[in-house]
Amino acid sequence: MAAASLDDSNKAATSHTEISNGAPNHAAPEKFGESTVVLDPKAEARLRMKLDFMIVPTVSLLYLFCFIDRANIGNARIAGLENDLGLKGYDYNALLSVFYISYVLFEIPSNVMCKWIGPGWFIPGISLCFGAISIATAFVQNFSQAAGVRFLLGVFEAGMLPGIAYYLSRWYRRAELTFRLSLYIVMAPLAGAFGGLLASAILTLPHFGSLTSWRMIFAIEGIVTCGLAIISFFTLTDRPETARWLSREERELAAARIRSERVATTEVLDRMDKKKLLQGILSPVTLSTAACFLLNNITVQGLAFFAPTIVRTIYPTQTTVMQQLLTVPPYAVGAFFTLFIPLLSWRFDRRQIFLILCAPLVIVGYAIFLGTLDASPRYAATFLLSSSLFAVGPLSNSQVSANVVSDTARSSAIGLNVMCGNLGGLIATWSYLPWDGPRYPIGNGLNLAATAATLIIATATLFWMKRDNKVRERRNAEEELAGMSLQEIQDLDWRHPDFRWKP
Repeated sequence: MAAASLDDSNKAATSHTEISNGAPNHAAPEKFGESTVVLDPKAEARLRMKLDFMIVPTVSLLYLFCFIDRANIGNARIAGLENDLGLKGYDYNALLSVFYISYVLFEIPSNVMCKWIGPGWFIPGISLCFGAISIATAFVQNFSQAAGVRFLLGVFEAGMLPGIAYYLSRWYRRAELTFRLSLYIVMAPLAGAFGGLLASAILTLPHFGSLTSWRMIFAIEGIVTCGLAIISFFTLTDRPETARWLSREERELAAARIRSERVATTEVLDRMDKKKLLQGILSPVTLSTAACFLLNNITVQGLAFFAPTIVRTIYPTQTTVMQQLLTVPPYAVGAFFTLFIPLLSWRFDRRQIFLILCAPLVIVGYAIFLGTLDASPRYAATFLLSSSLFAVGPLSNSQVSANVVSDTARSSAIGLNVMCGNLGGLIATWSYLPWDGPRYPIGNGLNLAATAATLIIATATLFWMKRDNKVRERRNAEEELAGMSLQEIQDLDWRHPDFRWKP
């Protein structure tokens, strides 16, 4: 469903509304891209708490099982999937790649569809579909069938990560968004921990209907996903104006909060516009951040798919169930830091510096993997990896969201960021090759190089943002905007002379 404008398009481009206790009082201009709107902090705090309890739990649970349905193939692998399907050589890596091919191809189209249909319908719909595909995976008999369902899984999961990020950007202000994104992206490391526990529990069952062994993992987890998707049709709503659980004053405040941070816009949810879509994609910060997320996802997805395999090389004499359980503690540590780092980002309203700080521990972890075969330090290195790997997801998505203006540009910026991230996931599927173990110098060396490159790009981008902001301060906005129509001014997006990059 197409989003309608909230305000009359003839209002002045730089006027906004001051809100106190949810009621509009008077217009206030923007200065240098920063809103001068005053919002009642108590009313905002009450609204924010309501949003946190009504929206975040639903999308978090959906993303938890989205990631489980994607990564449970790693648990199935050490439970006999390769032998039962007759996989040889690089067949397992090929299965992982098939998923990412469709995942990447459908990334940006999915986020555009999410805006067009409305996230309140789109997110539950695709969740129901990939839950059904997970169930179907339990019945595959050979490589071709498994590749087919993995391709379809990628089609429907493609819209999940960017779709939720875009959806939350409709509700939360710039400084608040990073932590809220972390509240659902933390489900990625939790999926590794919980998925390992769940797989271990499922494998203790003698059978599930006619299914046994690894097939039970896909079936049971897919059924849970479908159940959550059906519930979410009733709990998610597209935008503040359609939220029945908000009062009229709260709906007005929710819209005013978002509008107050958008330079030269008179609407929160604008109509689909090709120029704005391109502005979101071509923003320098979007491009550099997407490059960082691509490199980061080589390590994140490599860890997700190969953590059980890595643990098996460290502790080869342990039982399959124990090997599954040993993947849990590193993911638990990762979950903590996936919340803690974005919490600091929210506190300081900064993202780029935290993107930079996520790299050093990961570099040390992969250096340990390359430097020794001793079990204890290698297992300790998995904790270093998970400590900051997953935090890049919420940081990068909130960074591209904060550095564009319109809702349309935000949808394409987040879509490109996640698409590039999943190109990294595609690379990750070939990072750990069967003949390269147990040290895996190719996979670990690739991840070490990717993390070092992330550190360099993120640092260079921070310096560029600060330099370009100084250049923008010397521009005369009044002269540059003279003679331009309201629509032309809005189409400038981040090119607007009053816009400032938000590091």
